[in-house]
Amino acid sequence: MAGESFAAYLKQVRAHRAELRDSVRQVEDALSSPIAQGSAWRTRVAVALAELSRDFEDHIHLTERPGGVYDSARSAAPRLAATAERLVSEHVGLNRAIAECLEAYTEGPDDADLATLRERATTLVGQLVRHRQRGGDLVYEAYDVDIGGQG
Repeated sequence: MAGESFAAYLKQVRAHRAELRDSVRQVEDALSSPIAQGSAWRTRVAVALAELSRDFEDHIHLTERPGGVYDSARSAAPRLAATAERLVSEHVGLNRAIAECLEAYTEGPDDADLATLRERATTLVGQLVRHRQRGGDLVYEAYDVDIGGQG
């Protein structure tokens, strides 16, 4: 991507990064609500996970596209190629984990083990936060540009 178009692309990445952060926060907020609400709690978490799933799919398409952040980082700073590859490979596992977690909330047999569901989704939130941190670090190291690490 040429300079101006890449700058516009990074602006798009920054905006989407904020959306993804908000989606993760919505899942976290839903998980923090009283589990004693049973099915209502489970539904609230499922709705938040569904939004997160869509936003994460968008994240994958945005960052992995030809000329995207990971592709460009490999070219701009070959020393970061392994980091970019790691982030791409994390997408597969995280995408699967989101889908499985959502399925557990929407298709699970009953509300008997909500604590286990909560723990699973809480672990997922932590994994997503760490992935986001590594992605921000990669962009900063490759381009000396902060794409929005603030909370």
